[in-house]
Amino acid sequence: MIELYAFATPNSVKVTIALEELGIPYSLKAVDLRKAEQKSDWFTALNPNGKVPVIVDDAHESPLGLSESGAILVYLAEKHHGLLPSGGEARARVFEQLYFHASGLGAAFGNAFMSRKAAPEIAAKAVAEAQRTLAVLDGVLATHEYVAGNELTIADIAHFGWIWRHEAVGVDLASVPHVTRWMAALNAREGFARGIAKTIALAS
Repeated sequence: MIELYAFATPNSVKVTIALEELGIPYSLKAVDLRKAEQKSDWFTALNPNGKVPVIVDDAHESPLGLSESGAILVYLAEKHHGLLPSGGEARARVFEQLYFHASGLGAAFGNAFMSRKAAPEIAAKAVAEAQRTLAVLDGVLATHEYVAGNELTIADIAHFGWIWRHEAVGVDLASVPHVTRWMAALNAREGFARGIAKTIALAS
């Protein structure tokens, strides 16, 4: 059984969605960021970096604890043989998008979110960079149904997490029609809907 420690955040929703899409049984445990539970001793014993999400997989001789949403997505996809091609260009394209997310889109969206209360010129610059990376993704989706080709993969789930919160970040989807089409398709999937609902419920 997988234990997922999470809260209603862009990075947490990636893991709940992946678990739902892969059909993996799991238990969901809230780590309330409003109470700084991510900095508590019990949680930093799981992740010394003090951030959600974290999974604990007890299907090992010693339970495996794993942090960082990207690493978790890869682990789940490889272990359960889904949402990740086995090799070749198709697999390389997934990792291309995962690294673009880590160094580009995800980083830019996170910075824009954290800069909301900064000086106006700093906040505007951060939002502009997030908007720029979104335009890059829009170009990719102009030629593919999904971000790494024509099949849903963990790369879609990775990007979805932050774009799902685009309004809180201050990013507008009006200028990215291919991203808008892709978001609508993902939101219509039952696995995404369940993952989103369960993640939102953590803050209730």
